[in-house]
Amino acid sequence: MIVLYGIPNCDTVKKARAWLAQNGISYRFHDFKKDGVPAERIEGWLGQLGWEPLLNRKGTTWRKLDAAAQHRVHNAATAKALMQSQPSVIRRPVVEWGDQTTVGFDEAAWALLASR
Repeated sequence: MIVLYGIPNCDTVKKARAWLAQNGISYRFHDFKKDGVPAERIEGWLGQLGWEPLLNRKGTTWRKLDAAAQHRVHNAATAKALMQSQPSVIRRPVVEWGDQTTVGFDEAAWALLASR
């Protein structure tokens, strides 16, 4: 089962969900705001993707952090702590395609993953 993690009002998550629906791909949606971010999932994502691709430095949550808080994020452990306390700082969507995890919406890459 494909699991899409994100927040429902995120434009990229909306595009991703629409693409999955248009392509008839079933998935489960995990809402960061309502359901939180499972610590073990963050560990898995960090292991597969690294912390830097997961950290959304372009988003509002990151930009609202003061400079000192931003500078404290310099490795996987500090990024994980921030992601757990402020899930909106995670780049979205995070999608678990069974044995592979992706972050962000890339239609071409998703088409390949969905066709396996």
